[in-house]
Amino acid sequence: MNPLAQELNESIKKANPYIYDMLSNKGKNLYFPKGILSQGAEAKEKAFKYNATVGIATENGAPMHLPSIMSYINLPPHQSLNYAPSFGIPELRETWQQLLFHKNPSLAGKTISLPIVTNAITHGLSVTAEMWIDESDVVLLPDKIWGNYTLILRVLHGAQIKQYGLFSSQGGFNLSGFENSLREEAKVREKIVVLLNFPNNPTGYTPTKEEGKRIAEILVNLAEKGTNLVVLLDDAYFGLFYDDNSMKESLFALLTGIHPRIMAIKLDGGTKENYVWGLRVGFITYGALLKGNPNNCYDALDRKTAGAVRGSISNSPHLSQSILLGSLNSENYEKEKEEKFAILRKRATRVKEILANKKYNDAWDVYPFNSGYFMCLRLRTVDAEELRLHLLNKYGVGVISLGKVDIRIAFSCVEEEDIQNIFDIIFQAIKDIEEIS
Repeated sequence: MNPLAQELNESIKKANPYIYDMLSNKGKNLYFPKGILSQGAEAKEKAFKYNATVGIATENGAPMHLPSIMSYINLPPHQSLNYAPSFGIPELRETWQQLLFHKNPSLAGKTISLPIVTNAITHGLSVTAEMWIDESDVVLLPDKIWGNYTLILRVLHGAQIKQYGLFSSQGGFNLSGFENSLREEAKVREKIVVLLNFPNNPTGYTPTKEEGKRIAEILVNLAEKGTNLVVLLDDAYFGLFYDDNSMKESLFALLTGIHPRIMAIKLDGGTKENYVWGLRVGFITYGALLKGNPNNCYDALDRKTAGAVRGSISNSPHLSQSILLGSLNSENYEKEKEEKFAILRKRATRVKEILANKKYNDAWDVYPFNSGYFMCLRLRTVDAEELRLHLLNKYGVGVISLGKVDIRIAFSCVEEEDIQNIFDIIFQAIKDIEEIS
């Protein structure tokens, strides 16, 4: 093992040995390299005459650039073409951390890590898997999931995926199924990875405040019985909450510092929250119960995480980070966010109004939804894939089929005035198939 990794491991062990135990074998071996990077950083600080360490080309004191490239960019070369640190631009990390405290009041008085910048949440999940998941580990997921979890966690990282039903028979979060699945896994293993994604993709469901508290209690109860829990919070659609009863904070806020055997990891970013899907800027933030100065442990975890970023993509694009940072610092930022939120909330409200019509009752059941971009229907009489293809081929309407009976509709990309029409077309397409059958 590299001495740098050993040094980081010692800092983690001192703060919380359970967290060290939860690291994957790769996570234990990860470190942030010194060498060229540290020498370059030292030179940037002290080389006042010539700095011949940087692996870029410069001209007249600025990054060398093609005018045909810069004609498309409204930022100077040093903010757009330069390498960014593998940790992310420091000011962006600090700004995002401040926003986490602002958006999650339950974090008040707690200490969390400075977020590490990733190439959006997909990359963040992969980096997190490198840090915390071995091939023998189980990841607990609901039965309604974003399909990329399987590719990232099972195919690329070899984890076992175990699932429970997302919804109870009463229509809320399936607390008993969640708890029972955890208890079953705890009988045969000392560590469980739990992935919670709210607002949920594909269903658009966020737990109520009471359900959120109960989820935290279930995890604490299991930790008290000796199970180590790595809890991944995929908060991709955070903030898009459309009713008064749903949680308005991330479960990360409730779980941070709640028990020494719970490692809370928040995965979020500008991708959906700030409507910049193609800029690919995400964050990994750690929250735990630590002894001594918590920043020592968080620094060690950040260095390991940045090492995983360094070893995969080197760093997230400087241009994307600069654009997001500029938006976050804009005096119009909050107003702009509220305007877009209002549009999406109106669409979600319109969907609920339309689906309350009893004429649809024989065609489908509506899964609970209160947030995010999506909602799902459970088809009563036809196959989901057959319906999807019929909608495409006859009506030019696209939806996503999920398994045999579920379809996902992204109301986020349908204008409010078109929502009635799209559900009427789906209803008619079901009738078409029923008549053929």
